[in-house]
Amino acid sequence: MVNFRTFDLNLLRVLDALLREGSTVRAGARLGMSQSAVSSALARLRSALGDELFFRHRGGLAPTRFAETLRDPLREALDGLQGILSGPGGFDPAASDARFRISGSDFFAEMLMPPLAEALSREAPLMRVHLVDLVPDSYVATLERYGADMALVPALELPNWVHSRHVFDSAFAVIARAGHPAVAAAAVRPGEVMPVDLFCDLYHVLFSPEGKTRAMGDAALARVGRERRVAMTLPVFSGVCRAVAGSDLIALIPRQLARRVAGPMGLEVYAPPMPIAPAPIVMIWHRRHDAWPAHGWMRDRIAALLAPLDADPDF
Repeated sequence: MVNFRTFDLNLLRVLDALLREGSTVRAGARLGMSQSAVSSALARLRSALGDELFFRHRGGLAPTRFAETLRDPLREALDGLQGILSGPGGFDPAASDARFRISGSDFFAEMLMPPLAEALSREAPLMRVHLVDLVPDSYVATLERYGADMALVPALELPNWVHSRHVFDSAFAVIARAGHPAVAAAAVRPGEVMPVDLFCDLYHVLFSPEGKTRAMGDAALARVGRERRVAMTLPVFSGVCRAVAGSDLIALIPRQLARRVAGPMGLEVYAPPMPIAPAPIVMIWHRRHDAWPAHGWMRDRIAALLAPLDADPDF
């Protein structure tokens, strides 16, 4: 049994950081402590709690079963305590040193992180943000098992412990390299609808972190009785765009991204040949973060920065 009267509650912040990061180095960076100080705190935690807590595994620290049971209740308790101590209206982003792990595709590296970096430099210079990969096949697991504070994902069914907020609708566009011979031969100008025969005859590169060869575009094509040829899949949008820029492949990607990268990468942008509804994009987070003022501020800031991306009705 832990003697709560003599237990150093600061050790709980170290335990939380170790559960989040799986590394004494990264936990120290999160807390502003040296690696040796974190290791010393871990030794004190082991003695106080009577458990090994972490063991070496694949170049990092893996939690014991007991430590794993502490993960969620500890984070909830610390977030709640931070909310209590902040008091009503007491949060000051300029003085906050909160750290956030935001999970999302590299679409957000291009479309969110630059304006967010500029906003943070002005409004919250001590905050730190890390954009991390999504967990393939399970976006919710990004929050539960991999410690992301929030994730930016297509709208999906969510368990009751996950809260969400719609941030924008993502429309789609077709990209091809400038001077693509087949597109030029069809006399299709940038901004026009790419003919469905041409769209289906050309080979495509598909964004898919999981390596799947079908996506929303294929479902939309199927509704008009057509299908496309997928020659390649890539796990990042930047790779998709580079593959298109350097070959005769084409791709269907978010329209906002297509417009952003077309000029610098030598791409032309076309309207898809089939009706395809914009994809709702949502921000999701664990409900335990609801009352954390820094988290609420970051949610509002991200939502405001992404709102201009909302799909316009016309191409």
